Amino acid sequence: MELGNQIKALRLQRGVTQEALAQHLNVSPQAVSKWERGAALPDVQLLPALSAYFGVTIDALFALSDDTRMERIQNMLWDERVLDRAVVETDRAFLLEKARREPDNGRPHALLAGMEDHLSDEHRERAAEYARESLARDPMCKDAHDTLVHAMGGKLADWCSTNHRELIRWYEGFLEANPGCRSGYLWLLDQLIDDGRLDEARAWLERMEPVDGTYRTPLYRGHIAWAGGSHDGAMAVWEQMCRDWPDEWCVWLSIGDAMARTGQYGRAKDYYRRAFDLQPPPKFVDSLESIAQVCELDGDIPGAVAALEEEVALLAEQWDVRTGETVDKVRREIARLKAL
Repeated sequence: MELGNQIKALRLQRGVTQEALAQHLNVSPQAVSKWERGAALPDVQLLPALSAYFGVTIDALFALSDDTRMERIQNMLWDERVLDRAVVETDRAFLLEKARREPDNGRPHALLAGMEDHLSDEHRERAAEYARESLARDPMCKDAHDTLVHAMGGKLADWCSTNHRELIRWYEGFLEANPGCRSGYLWLLDQLIDDGRLDEARAWLERMEPVDGTYRTPLYRGHIAWAGGSHDGAMAVWEQMCRDWPDEWCVWLSIGDAMARTGQYGRAKDYYRRAFDLQPPPKFVDSLESIAQVCELDGDIPGAVAALEEEVALLAEQWDVRTGETVDKVRREIARLKAL
């Protein structure tokens, strides 16, 4: 049902006139008439007031199906930099109820997790802003330094606060219950390698190999060798990987990441560009974002801007994304770099 028809039906059900509804919303009766005739849509800022007046959710105004509503929530997480708290509460209640009704459907909880993670990002961004303001006023404020580093995902010196033991323990249990889940091995290996638990990583890699059969096994064999200090051994593994999977763009992207992590920005950029060129359309933007970052770190500001402008064009041409946070954050980065 169209929004205008739904507003009319709810108004008649409540027994109020267009004039009464208009007065409540502080708009003209002509505006309400246009909504109901489909000649215009109410301003998005009026939707909470409309939903409250009729005693229905915002989504009920649009009479969305569950699938359409979940798609809208996913788009909201992608496109909105700051989530409306009233919408969050309504969507959280919907997703929890859907999860209760469909116990075998994992999607509602995935969206709930994404929504809470989005909110935590907002809080971390605000925490970093407050911490920077504190340090502008008092450069010696240790609490502000601690908060800034934590909020921005920086490196903390305390091993006991930064190791991944709880996440490792969870993934070990997860893989015991789901031994055929390849992605679970990859997440576990990332944590083990980052913590320097290389013997355990080798053991889990052996368990992953029978269920993998892709470039990922040699990729992580190289990661373990690199973390153990055998850089030549890692490169030998990765070079063979490139010969075995020459057309797999993720192979080149992964080696680019390894080069970037060791400050080899020129080599990293070459690998990232090769990954981007090999990728079939519609292309993901990881390679371009990585190129922009290594260019900036290498002092090549024009190269960074060019990569981000290429990303904006790619989002428009291949993904039809021209508005929203996905592209807005790239434009903010371009503006920041140009200001340098």
